[in-house]
Order: sequence, then C-alpha cells, then structure tokens
Amino acid sequence: MIYNLIIIGGGPAGITAGIYASRQRMKTLLITKELGGQIAEKAVDIENWPGNIKIAGPNLVNNFISHLKKQEVEIKYGEVRKIEKENNNFTIRTTENEKLFSSAVIIATGADPRPLEVPGEKEFIGKGVSYCVTCDGPLFKNKDIAIIGGGNAGFEAAIFMTNYASKIYILEYGSEIKADAENQEEAKKSKNIEVIKNAIIKEIKGDKMVNGLVYENSVTKKIKNLKVQGVFVEIGSQPATSLAKGLVDFNERDEIKVEFETFQTKTPGLFAVGDVNTGKYKQIITAAGEGCKAALAAYEYVKKQK
Repeated sequence: MIYNLIIIGGGPAGITAGIYASRQRMKTLLITKELGGQIAEKAVDIENWPGNIKIAGPNLVNNFISHLKKQEVEIKYGEVRKIEKENNNFTIRTTENEKLFSSAVIIATGADPRPLEVPGEKEFIGKGVSYCVTCDGPLFKNKDIAIIGGGNAGFEAAIFMTNYASKIYILEYGSEIKADAENQEEAKKSKNIEVIKNAIIKEIKGDKMVNGLVYENSVTKKIKNLKVQGVFVEIGSQPATSLAKGLVDFNERDEIKVEFETFQTKTPGLFAVGDVNTGKYKQIITAAGEGCKAALAAYEYVKKQK
C-alpha cells in the first residue's frame, strides 16, 4: 500500500499537518514515538496561544490530540530510521525494520534541547527548569533566574528576561564569552544582568520548585551557590535530522534547509517543518503554521503526480 502522505513526528507541526492532510482527503499516516512533542513535557503555562489567555501545556496537547483523532489519519507509534526515494515514491524504514511507502513525506521530528545532565535538572523540568524563555519567561516576573550558556542564545534570553526577572545570572562554562559583541553590549546596558565565567554547573536544587543552583569555578575550584527561582538552559539543541541524510541539505546546526513558502526540501515531495528546519522562530504557533502550509503543499504535489 502506498500512502499519499507520511508525516514523521507528533508535535504541533506534525499534528497540524495531519489535520490539514485529512481535510484534503489524503490517505495519511503519522508516525511518532509519542504525541505532543516538547510541550507535553516542558511547557507549563502557555500564554501566547491565540484563543487561550493561559492554558497548561498538557491541556493544549490534549486538545491537539483530540482534534487529530477525529480526523481520518492513521497513527503509528514508532521511530523512523531512514527515508529513501526511488522514482516518485518514498520508502520509510522504521527501527522495527518495517518498510512503508508514500508519495510525499513531511518531517516534523523537532529538536530536543541539549540537557545539562546534572542532578536536579530532570526533577525540576516545569518546576523552575525551562528550555524556552519566550514560552515560560513571563512566569518568572520579579524573580531571580540563571541562564546557562554564554552564546547568542543565552544572551538573547537574558535580554528578553530583563522585561520580567529581577536578577539575571548568565553562566558560561568557558573563560571567554561566545555571544556576538552586539548582544554583549546590549546586556551591559542592563543593571540586573550579571555574567559569570568559568562556571561548571554541579546541581539544581529545590523543594517543590527550584530555589538554588550550585556551580564550581573551574579556575579557583571553589563551589558557589546562587539563590534563584528559575534556570533556563540555553546550550544548544539537537535536531532529529539524521533520518533524511542524502535527501536534504543541512546548515551548520544540522537543521534542514527548506523553501519557506512551501517548506519543501531540495527533494521534491519531501517537506520539513517546525524546529527541525532552519526557521529562526521556534514557537508552537509557527510550528503549527508550517505544518498547515506543508500539508497543503504536499496535497498539491501529490495531485500533480497522478
């Protein structure tokens, strides 16, 4: 059997693509390890989803899933190992050694934030530990926070958080700050941003919520404690793109290059949406919008192949 469309990934981008593909009466299969994506685990209260002034991440995910399951979309729980293309059809190889066939494919596998891998990190995800300042930043109004990472992402996060936090610590592992000079200069204008270099994070502490951070100075070897109510991890992300090697072009961060009108890759019929592509803004709403556009573009592509 050959599907019209196979969607790989069950986050906001993949789910929205599934809904729109169903509306176009496409025979669609969605493959995912689990439905919901990052917001199922890491977003606490979401305050920028239109129509909901505030909604808990799990509740929004449940809304997405309920909507998807009312569509004529086949859902398969699993993981894709490789995408191949021969003539006009794609072959999807799963980790269970299954072979599935489709006329078009949408990659919506997302990108996982690179974790610190320190004690307390996993325990306090959603309880003070966050990987997205634009998602969770407003929840830390008038609180002291730590941002881990002295690159552009860390400094941009700190600058954004000057709108909310009372005190912002930027902790950089190395002895040199990696952020662009422009971001460093902007951060210096704020009296509530403090940069700490040579900081090796040892532990995130808390009770029900985060209340402290322990780090070691790599030069003096002294252990220091910061009293903070929030920790934002900004040390990069790991896009799940290896399954498409040979069919797409990547940037230096292994994100997939696409044409931003249709989100098609260099391979006709293969699309990439959400955090997995080179788009600058990584938001729930932008991922959903990209899923919509790619599904409509996939419909047009499949129609032309008949």
